[in-house]
Amino acid sequence: MGNPEGRFHFAIDRGGTFTDVFAQCPGGRVRVLKLLSEDPANYADAPTEGIRRILEQEGGIVLPRDQPLDTSRIASIRMGTTVATNALLERQGERVALLVTHGFRDLLHIGTQARSDLFDLAVPMPEVLYEEVLEVEERVVLYRGEPSTGSPVKGRTGDLLEVQQPVDLESLRGKLEGLLSRGIRSLAVVFMHSYTWAQHEQQVGMLARELGFTHVSLSSETMPMVRIVPRGHTACADAYLTPTIQRYIQSFRCGFQGQLKDVQVLFMRSDGGLAPMDAFSGSRAVLSGPAGGVVGYSATTYQLEGGQPVIGFDMGGTSTDVSRYAGEFEHVFEASTAGVTLQAPQLDINTVAAGGGSRLFFRSGLFVVGPESAGAHPGPACYRKGGPVTVTDANLVLGRLLPASFPCIFGPGEDQPLSPEASRKALENVATEVNIFLTNGPCPASPLSLEEVAMGFVRVANEAMCRPIRALTQARGHDPSAHVLACFGGAGGQHACAIARALGMDTVHIHRHSGLLSALGLALADVVHEAQEPCSLPYIPETFVQLDQRLSRLEEQCVDALQAQGFPRSQISTESFLHLRYQGTDCALMVSAHQHPATAHSPRAGDFGAAFVERYMREFGFVIPERPVVVDNVRVRGTGRSGLQLADSPKAQTGPPRVDKVTQCYFEGGYQETPVYLLGELSCGHQLQGPCLIIDNNSTILVEPGCQAEMIKTGDIRISVGAEAPSTVGTKLDPIQLSIFSHRFMSIAEQMGRILQRTAISTNIKERLDFSCALFGPDGGLVSNAPHIPVHLGAMQETVQFQVFWAAQTRPVFYVASRGHHADIGGITPGSMPPHSTTLQQEGAVFLSFKLVQGGVFQEQAVTEALRAPGKISGCSGTRNLHDNLSDLRAQVAANQKGIQLVGELIGQYGLEVVQAYMGHIQENAELAVRDMLRAFGTSRQVQGLPLEVSAEDHMDDGSPIRLRVQINLSQGSAVFDFSGTGPEVFGNLNAPRAITLSALIYCLRCLVGRDIPLNQGCLAPVHVVIPRGSILDPSPEAAVVGGNVLTSQRVVDVILGAFGACAASQGCMNNVTLGNAHMGYYETVAGGAGAGPGWHGRSGVHSHMTNTRITDPEILESRYPVILRRFELRPDSGGQGRFRGGDGVVRELLFREEALLSVLTERRAFRPYGLYGGKPGASGLNLLIRKDGRTVNLGAKTSVTVYPGDVFCLHTPGGGGYGDPEDPAPPPGSPPQFPAFSERGSVYEYRRAQEAV
Repeated sequence: MGNPEGRFHFAIDRGGTFTDVFAQCPGGRVRVLKLLSEDPANYADAPTEGIRRILEQEGGIVLPRDQPLDTSRIASIRMGTTVATNALLERQGERVALLVTHGFRDLLHIGTQARSDLFDLAVPMPEVLYEEVLEVEERVVLYRGEPSTGSPVKGRTGDLLEVQQPVDLESLRGKLEGLLSRGIRSLAVVFMHSYTWAQHEQQVGMLARELGFTHVSLSSETMPMVRIVPRGHTACADAYLTPTIQRYIQSFRCGFQGQLKDVQVLFMRSDGGLAPMDAFSGSRAVLSGPAGGVVGYSATTYQLEGGQPVIGFDMGGTSTDVSRYAGEFEHVFEASTAGVTLQAPQLDINTVAAGGGSRLFFRSGLFVVGPESAGAHPGPACYRKGGPVTVTDANLVLGRLLPASFPCIFGPGEDQPLSPEASRKALENVATEVNIFLTNGPCPASPLSLEEVAMGFVRVANEAMCRPIRALTQARGHDPSAHVLACFGGAGGQHACAIARALGMDTVHIHRHSGLLSALGLALADVVHEAQEPCSLPYIPETFVQLDQRLSRLEEQCVDALQAQGFPRSQISTESFLHLRYQGTDCALMVSAHQHPATAHSPRAGDFGAAFVERYMREFGFVIPERPVVVDNVRVRGTGRSGLQLADSPKAQTGPPRVDKVTQCYFEGGYQETPVYLLGELSCGHQLQGPCLIIDNNSTILVEPGCQAEMIKTGDIRISVGAEAPSTVGTKLDPIQLSIFSHRFMSIAEQMGRILQRTAISTNIKERLDFSCALFGPDGGLVSNAPHIPVHLGAMQETVQFQVFWAAQTRPVFYVASRGHHADIGGITPGSMPPHSTTLQQEGAVFLSFKLVQGGVFQEQAVTEALRAPGKISGCSGTRNLHDNLSDLRAQVAANQKGIQLVGELIGQYGLEVVQAYMGHIQENAELAVRDMLRAFGTSRQVQGLPLEVSAEDHMDDGSPIRLRVQINLSQGSAVFDFSGTGPEVFGNLNAPRAITLSALIYCLRCLVGRDIPLNQGCLAPVHVVIPRGSILDPSPEAAVVGGNVLTSQRVVDVILGAFGACAASQGCMNNVTLGNAHMGYYETVAGGAGAGPGWHGRSGVHSHMTNTRITDPEILESRYPVILRRFELRPDSGGQGRFRGGDGVVRELLFREEALLSVLTERRAFRPYGLYGGKPGASGLNLLIRKDGRTVNLGAKTSVTVYPGDVFCLHTPGGGGYGDPEDPAPPPGSPPQFPAFSERGSVYEYRRAQEAV
């Protein structure tokens, strides 16, 4: 984007609210402009209008809006746009039909089968993008050489495949014509294993285009990577969004003479590279806008700060984005936006908060910021449109925003200034709630001033944003304090100093165009062309020649594409990548060898093996040298260097900086005089002591007390962050400190989890993230727990408190603990989950109390003996994977050590008494939230003239009753949960230890509270639980319990929610399926229907309540195990009828290709999931085995059976119960209020989703 020919170069970021225009004019002068993205009364298209205004002003001639613009003076236009993102968020894309392999019509609806919000009984999930589905009769499977199969064909990965059924194009033709007749013109085609065998998709694509479909997205072309679910979502997003983008591009072209024929027009893609407008597609466009900001600070701040790693902090009005740059862009290759998982290279941009529009609440003694957002409309209270109180309002009340520095665009007529009065009035309502709590609460205290309340919310907002920044850096083994904070976006400057200080950073860098950094990034960006193809070669010397040939071919494609765009070869560079993983693991890393030159023992393209080992060690803390490495994909990124060079620089210092005015800003301790400077008047070398405000047209920068700002030679602001003035925190409850400690305690548990995941070796912990880490008080009571896996919630506390009281030693001042799922600890079956166990010993090694580390020494020999001990019992084996057991136990010790270190640092900062006091306060806060819920429930029953006692009863399939009676004490906000009458311990494994019942109870209480609260010991404080000794819910120590964990826990939840009338029963089962033989083992749990409730239909094909396990992708399943997945779809009409229908279960059919032992451990095969208030029950489940000879056998709920090649296991999972009389046209009362929340995304979000999906 140089400027030799004396023409204009435009870089435009079309955002959701504003469009930013950055223009380099003839001669190198820079012009910037900000205008509304939507202003139909004045112009049709904001980017076109921005170009028109600058051409008009610079040329001194009138350019009428109704005439196409002359392009003779325009050299290039670069644009980032939220058109695709908005279409996805608002579901305003093209009408799309999905063509999918027969048997998988509902595959994308089911997805991973995990729900996004663990505690929302309504199970809100984004709707699919397609309108209709056509199942196509075609099938390709991986070749395994079975008798009677035909000759194999070779896929592009090198795998051998068997075409079981060619695609029937003639029968498909009529169906496609039917779609056309219904007005559908865009198709997504997604077939099993098309990533390696694309011919079937290509044949269908040719037919569809021949028939007149205007857009066809083939999953094999959109993103040829293994895993059909994310590849299918990507193809659907491409078909849904690309026509919308093309329409926008065409309308943009029409605003110019010749439709921009002789102008270079480039669009920013999600990966941070520019692409020609004809190659700009929907699946690569969803981060088009935010990507510009990352490119902007990578090209400016990173260079100016001497190559120090940078955290990007982009805080706008409706979202806060966080990213990282340390010399190369950090990409992710699978991430979710607006509920749609896309398989495409994307910059790792984490949306972590709702920005200045985050709403403020005071709930049960806790300051809460977000996640609900005021949005752009109505916006914060100060926008004069009746909006709620937000972070922006708090900053305005504190004097950190000056209304005079904002344009008069607010109010119904969009002609008024910001209203501090509206902010104060809205915040006063919240302050009243705070002070009522302080004066009448459990620890009476003096009321807070309005400014103290506002300051409290700002501090809590800052701490909430620090948590994901810590997670983002520590996930890759980096220290957040070693980074520079690059701040941009309109609201970021008000929080930058506080964020940096909290993270231990000493420098904040704010670019002079920080309010338009995304547009600047577009100007600085390079043109990128990528080529990628799947692979399944081992990374060994024998395959290096093939890998080099593939990389060379892809490099040639990239160079040819960039040369076709006019780049000389001297301006083109390429970078090669291999997607590598250890065999038998799912943790693949996309590695470049640019820092690892080729050796005699590597491919010519570079030493990818060394790069992989180095990065694996940094991110995970260990390597597996004896394990082979596999190549999943080969990729080349070609770059055409084209960014502009910024020539303008600020004037030299001629005197001290001019103070524009002096205002009053509120900080800790009270108001301080705060000088205000205008950014445009500052010169190179000017130094400003905090506190002060620096203002320009697009942002306000707050330099806090103890910090110093300086304008450097480029005109940017560099802030040196000083230490925070010491403040005294007492042991008495302070609601602001309580909220901050809540985040700090959770952050400790999260950081422990990161260490555990990085250093563990087993698939269960490293990849499935089946673990929890927790912090406990001096009495062993739970303080914080992450992640929130329902079945872990109460169990760890019971275990820790047993050690505390059993050991009877001098008490430590706190405890930390980690719990991990060890895949095998011995017993009668591999996997330690036998369907027919009758004693605890048959389920593997048992530990009552065992000191794992003594005197700093890991007791390897003793723990090895304990893990092998089950082998001494007849019919049992010791652990079958001792190496993984020991490695994971060491990782758990490392996680605990991290927790001890972090709590120690907290004690060092605040003192032991204060930390222990706030451990107690946070437990009391959870207690208060539960008491409020119990009082509200009791009051509602009292108003209706109903008794304060409720009850429910349900049964296990063997007839064992689970009975519950709940007695509410309205005055105390307490309850007795009495399980008397529950059936006795059973001769089987459905027994559930007391801890499981407590986990289920905490889960239900959190669901009934209906909002985010600390999940700790305090939740159970208002509750007295009565469980009969010797019952199925409190069995003898020797009882088998493996089924109680996964099945009985679900029935306990159904009974509790039924007693409260919260919703109908969900499927009430985890549908445990285990498959194994001498050389392989596989375990899965399968989704069913969710129960309906007041105001919602039950979700179909989803896990519910005490489990949330993701299911293995069908292509991964078939590639690793000797099975063919014949069907995986919803089970029609299995949900109970009602005013609100129960969700449908699923049908899943597995065809076996080898002899194996099949075990099923299931429930709800006899007793159906109940309906509520006239709703009908859901259908019960069914387990069928169809022998190769056609004989069909009902396996019952729990069994183990040998299966042979050609046999088929057909699983029908239960549906959810209905809610309300099907004949009642009026919705039952009690629909929960809905608040819009910001759309979270990025690797931190994906990690948490994965953690909660176990």
